[in-house]
Amino acid sequence: MSWLTSLPAVALVVGGLLVAFLAAALARIGVRALVPVGEQDRVPQIATPLMPTLGAAFAIFAALSLASEAGYLRAAEGLVSDEAASASRLAWAATSPRVRSEPIDAALLDYLQTTRAKEWKGTAAASGDDPATARAIARLERSVRAEAARPEVGTATDTELVVSLDSVTSSRRARVAAAGHEVPGLYVVTLMVSGLALIVNSGALVFRSSLRTSLLVVGVASVVGLSLALLFALSAPWRGPFIVSGHPLDAIIGDLKSGFFGGRP
Repeated sequence: MSWLTSLPAVALVVGGLLVAFLAAALARIGVRALVPVGEQDRVPQIATPLMPTLGAAFAIFAALSLASEAGYLRAAEGLVSDEAASASRLAWAATSPRVRSEPIDAALLDYLQTTRAKEWKGTAAASGDDPATARAIARLERSVRAEAARPEVGTATDTELVVSLDSVTSSRRARVAAAGHEVPGLYVVTLMVSGLALIVNSGALVFRSSLRTSLLVVGVASVVGLSLALLFALSAPWRGPFIVSGHPLDAIIGDLKSGFFGGRP
């Protein structure tokens, strides 16, 4: 399913609409070809009562799916904000008296920049095994722990440094875990089947109508196709069209470069 959620927004929209329109056309043609002439009068009698049920079923599935994925996207943005807050806490901890902040600030800046460049999109975001990012984390760990081990730093300060570092790495692990999220396959299949059933039923209602009148089914097909496209677009915040904003981390990068944490204007 990851290949589907990784497609551009245009491809998802066009693909969803094409599949929906094709299903509507095939439904109209299929009823004419498969239903015996003597039983075609019964088709509207059967299809009409099914429309409210199928419409309600699709609406419920679509609403639950989209609300869940939109909530997941907001949660992903919250994880990025938490990671930025942890980085800020570490940068401020490095300004404590008797702490040499330069090595820590340099390592933290390198880690954040490498994360944004190497671990923010695609499979690297979910796997968390990018070599450059791994080296940046190791450098940050060594810098902070070496400074915390100095006797003149003091117990309270070294504890704050280590705790702040742990918060940064924990936030990263939470982000990596969240980046591996995928919509359950059965969930998607259920939504697609309910949408296609609604389209086919709509096509069956107009199988005797003129082609111009049959275009009324396009509205139903468009809603189904766009709903599916939106679901796939929302479900992969680090792989799909809607990439989670890295602005919170970019703000910390800017502060480190400007010397904000060191007290320089």
